Amino acid sequence: MSETTRRNFLASTALGAGIAAAQSSPNDVINIAIVGIHGRGQAHIDNFGKIPGVRIAYLCDIDERLFAENVAKIESRHGYRPKTHFDLRKVLEDPEVDAITVATPDHWHAIHTIWACQAGKDVYCEKPCSYTIVEGRRMVDAARKYDRLVQVGLNRRSSPMTRAAMEFVRSGEFGNVYRTKTAIYKGRASVGRERETSIPRGVHWDLFLGPAKYRAFSPSRFHYGWHFFWDTSTTDIGNTGVHSLDVLRWGAKQDVHPVKIHSFGGVYVWDSDQETPNVQNAGFEYADGTIMEVELTNLYSPPFDGDRSSVDVLYTSEGYVSSSGGWKATSGKFIPRDKTSDVGVDETAGNASFPKREYSDGPKIVAPDADRSEHFVNFIEALRSRNRAHLNCEIEDGHLSTALAHLANISYRTGRKLTFDPVTETFPGDDEANSFLTREYRAPYTLPDLV
Repeated sequence: MSETTRRNFLASTALGAGIAAAQSSPNDVINIAIVGIHGRGQAHIDNFGKIPGVRIAYLCDIDERLFAENVAKIESRHGYRPKTHFDLRKVLEDPEVDAITVATPDHWHAIHTIWACQAGKDVYCEKPCSYTIVEGRRMVDAARKYDRLVQVGLNRRSSPMTRAAMEFVRSGEFGNVYRTKTAIYKGRASVGRERETSIPRGVHWDLFLGPAKYRAFSPSRFHYGWHFFWDTSTTDIGNTGVHSLDVLRWGAKQDVHPVKIHSFGGVYVWDSDQETPNVQNAGFEYADGTIMEVELTNLYSPPFDGDRSSVDVLYTSEGYVSSSGGWKATSGKFIPRDKTSDVGVDETAGNASFPKREYSDGPKIVAPDADRSEHFVNFIEALRSRNRAHLNCEIEDGHLSTALAHLANISYRTGRKLTFDPVTETFPGDDEANSFLTREYRAPYTLPDLV
């Protein structure tokens, strides 16, 4: 974004005179722009469109071929036609837009969020919230400087069942957490070998690549395929694993970065151009000795509990709490050796399930239908209250959890165990590892040095 455009943003939203001038009252319609409508953006269209008092004012995507069908869908469901544009910078110039939701590829999340904050807009940003650790910190800085509400799409934070389970774990009622682990077995097909083709009409390929290195158009690097190349991806740990890492960090009450990281894996089985690993394990150690582990594969593997693709476990001094078949606590008691010749585990001490229940930590809106819209609703609730504390996954939490994926990937790419300084967010005396804290940006799609 040019300095002139940034100044126009600030002027159009009265930021110079105070953020309050751009804020909606609780009775106003909240106009949102959905940015990125091919994949996850469909959930944004479906869920935000159903929330009372919310209007989808814009659809924004670099692939203009997607507009006609989605505009027609919104008109059929809600009786109005949103505007469309392929360039977010133009959308942000509209003073009628109150907030944007970001469902673009990973390498755009931070820049889109920062641009929106500078324009006086609030943001719902999909996970992972950033492409690098520096980007994540810059997003926090932008939210604070412009007093914007930024929610990260780690939506388990709004699940009533998960909230109840984490409340139970964090209370210490079931002992202290000393170890956490997630195992994720989620199949992904091969991207095959790259085929360079002409850019389809209606696709703004340069804008899709944005800050990434320019490359000739290839279908394997476009819709969803971008997940498997380093220029645009944070690997599947950043894509799906970050959901579980966020819950584990939350339950273990680790509101800091880890101090030691080790990750390994590789690309197995497929004969393809895929660069990011399809098998990756990582371990993290915190300053207090708590450890966290992730085991992830995109190849064929046995499911959990019949058809589940993942399981999360928090180990405590009293047993463990797991997401297997719904959150449950299992008590464990080691039988003393002088009482029996075998050391076993008594799992009959009782299981506790965590039913859905309401909380009183902020204003509530009843979510439409019995779907998974709680996190979207929570964002709108916070916009109406203008209280950052009402966000279930505010950008600071999103940054801490997303950084775990970045740290794992840096260890994987350097091929060794790393030591990290949680305060400076750097690897002391390690130039190679520090080089992965940011990236080389392709002008004009650069990350502002100062937000």
